[in-house]
Amino acid sequence: MLRQRLRLRGSAVRFLGRIVLVLFALILVWYGAMLVLLALGVEPGSVNAISGYRDAFDELSAIDEADVTDGVRLVVGLGGVAAFLVFGYLALKELPRPYLARSDLRLAEEERGTTDVNPRAVERVAEVAAGENPAVISARGRLEDKKVVLELRAQRARELAETLRDVQRRALHALERHHVPVTQVDVILTGFERTTRRELE
Repeated sequence: MLRQRLRLRGSAVRFLGRIVLVLFALILVWYGAMLVLLALGVEPGSVNAISGYRDAFDELSAIDEADVTDGVRLVVGLGGVAAFLVFGYLALKELPRPYLARSDLRLAEEERGTTDVNPRAVERVAEVAAGENPAVISARGRLEDKKVVLELRAQRARELAETLRDVQRRALHALERHHVPVTQVDVILTGFERTTRRELE
């Protein structure tokens, strides 16, 4: 029996996240190499000439309390919030989003070829059959392997149990009538609408 495959859904924004990640990685590798050179006894002036690490340190260490004005605090705060939002968004887009890959359902296989049906066609058969019940407001099908899951919105709260059973019978009969090899139909109630308050009493 064929099983559904798990696939990952990516985002076009992931490319930007990869670029940022590569830049940070290159910076870490570069300044890591500078530390190695200093540890090996290379002249600090030469290392500073190619990396500027000492100049950057001197600039940062020269900052005192008088330099941190309200305007600077505002700019730094807004920049921090913007960086958090941008990098957080890129990080979220890097997370994998798995989903079940949908494939055609095979109806028959002969010497001259095979007969396949699109998953949406199978789901539509079950949805139409469910809609024939007058208590069903809407139905949405989902094909999972060789099982159809029907999500319903219905009315008439007193008859919900019978409605679910009837929808299941109708869907199985319709699939069998169309020679679709689906042996199980699961019906899930996602909501109902009551017409009067006495209906739930």
